[in-house]
Amino acid sequence: MSPIAAFGVNGRFLTQPVTGVQRYARNVVAAMNAVLLESQATVPIIAPPAAADPGLRAMPLMRAGPLGGHAWEQAVLPVRWRGRLLNLCNTGPAAKADQVVCIHDASVFTAPESYALRFRAIYRTLQPLLVRRAIRIATVSAESARQIAQHLPVRAADIVVLPNGHEHALAWDPSLARTAPALEVERVARSSGGFVLALGSRARHKNLQLLIDAAHEFAKLGLDVVIAGGGASIFNQASLQSAPNVRVIGNVTDHDLAYFMDHALCLAFPSWTEGFGLPIVEAMARGCPVVSSDRASMPEVCGDSALMAPPDDPAAWVRHVRALKESPALRQELSGRGRERARMFSWANTAHGYIDLMREPASWTVRKAANSNLPKVAVVIATLGRREIVSATVRHLLQTQTLKPTTVIMSCVNAEDAGDAAHLAGVSVVTGRAGLPAQRNTALSVLPSGIDVVAFFDDDFVADADWLAAAARTFRDEPDVVGFTGRVLADGIKGPGLNFGQAVEIVETDKSPADWSRIEPYSPYGCNMAFRHSAIGNLRFDERLVLYGWLEDRDFAAGLAKRGGRLIKCAAARGVHMGVKGGRVSGDRLGYSQVVNPLYMMRKGTMTFGQVADHLFRNIASNIARAPRPEPFIDRRGRLRGNLRGLVDVMRGRLEPERAAEVSNTAARQ
Repeated sequence: MSPIAAFGVNGRFLTQPVTGVQRYARNVVAAMNAVLLESQATVPIIAPPAAADPGLRAMPLMRAGPLGGHAWEQAVLPVRWRGRLLNLCNTGPAAKADQVVCIHDASVFTAPESYALRFRAIYRTLQPLLVRRAIRIATVSAESARQIAQHLPVRAADIVVLPNGHEHALAWDPSLARTAPALEVERVARSSGGFVLALGSRARHKNLQLLIDAAHEFAKLGLDVVIAGGGASIFNQASLQSAPNVRVIGNVTDHDLAYFMDHALCLAFPSWTEGFGLPIVEAMARGCPVVSSDRASMPEVCGDSALMAPPDDPAAWVRHVRALKESPALRQELSGRGRERARMFSWANTAHGYIDLMREPASWTVRKAANSNLPKVAVVIATLGRREIVSATVRHLLQTQTLKPTTVIMSCVNAEDAGDAAHLAGVSVVTGRAGLPAQRNTALSVLPSGIDVVAFFDDDFVADADWLAAAARTFRDEPDVVGFTGRVLADGIKGPGLNFGQAVEIVETDKSPADWSRIEPYSPYGCNMAFRHSAIGNLRFDERLVLYGWLEDRDFAAGLAKRGGRLIKCAAARGVHMGVKGGRVSGDRLGYSQVVNPLYMMRKGTMTFGQVADHLFRNIASNIARAPRPEPFIDRRGRLRGNLRGLVDVMRGRLEPERAAEVSNTAARQ
């Protein structure tokens, strides 16, 4: 390296309150200073006039006025510093091309409700400009790179990942704490139990309300909840008043934070999304066990050194905290694993990375991160009377998927219905009552622990090799998505049907792009759909909808959407529905369901009047029009008979979808 380094650092962060982003910048420049001292090089920090000098010998402060804030960054900085520029805090001068910008996350896009309107407007305008003009974009985690690539014009593969470090947390001195010891004495005087630590923020995606909701269960364990940072205004006041074991103590010093981490049962970190999650590494570095959300970057940061839980499942958090409370061995194990994990994240390594990057940013080779920490997926296949078909599709699924399912559950009426697939590794067979909803519910009742995503495939669906990975990435990257369905390349149900060989050939050869990448909202389509397991909770398929699978799926998805969350159709998950005719219900029964099911669902509130009217008109009109000359593979006359019988029952006040199972097939008797 030359004695004078050929870049400068945007020092606007020296005038800002210290949050996670500013802490990152301060620790990076401190570590860079140590590296530069060894090589006797200097890198200036260019900052507004009000900036306090951090006192770094190899990184002298260069104050450049006038102005401050965004105005200084956009108008003054690019004029006063013409050389290459490193920006560590999400923004930089839009007019400058020779610069590197670290964008920490995509939260302004994925969790906009957490930010003020002006903040969102600035970031959503400025960051796309920076991404297009900057010579290189950096971020703090592979997960953050993936999210940034979804919302800004840059490929994840072109983003440099330079993570947070842990060393600063080891420099904190709990003996210098002032607020924490007094509060702890007061807390112990009130309750002899321990406490769960959380770090507060006004941002909604931090999800601290989950801990308030679980506070009464923690109280049963003799535990308090101590929330540092932010303020009580981030919580529902009624819920706070009903949780006397919760203490919101506001902002504290790092030394106080060290004291709390050293004395807490654990750090609870329930965020919906994070670019990195620095408090996790800080707690691990100090030996504090961590219970973390299983979304976004958190699994990447935690590895196997923390207990993970969905951010929408308070009961799971209570179970983990109870386990820590009752098992000193578990606390000790997590503490040791956490200390080892924290050493993987080093400010010194990140500083070296930035110095190397700033030398030649255009030719920097981005190290590809592994496709890490994808959610665990279970595949459920309900089948009846189609042994050869289901054996072929299950074998193909297990042989070709780039993300191997944790388990494949075949739900049957008789075990023989699973065919040869029952003997494949990773397959389990369960039996129960007949009917698609009942069989799916049977599978839901036996899911193994730790499953994050449940995919439902028809027994005659052939999935593209990346189907499960595409779904898993979506659920991992977008915490508010609860339902997912893919693109059906061909659907044999609309014709005479496809055989297995034809379906595989279409999947392998049809590379034609869709004219869409995503449709939202979109009710999942039953032959290939997936749901977030934690969002399902106690919801089950309505077993009164005995015959018409597509409406059963629509009913289930609508019930899920009522609880909150997005339903999407994604073109990246492709497959073929063979539409095998054997084993399907009679035309009379199907026609009955075409009428009664949607009216029943309208009464439940899972279909609107407009949706029901459209559904009834299209099906009845189609059956009437084609009954004189029906397709050879569709029993139109039977469907029409079923339609009429359903209408008669509805007019008599019998809105009972399960009666479809009693409808006889007139054609079969003749």
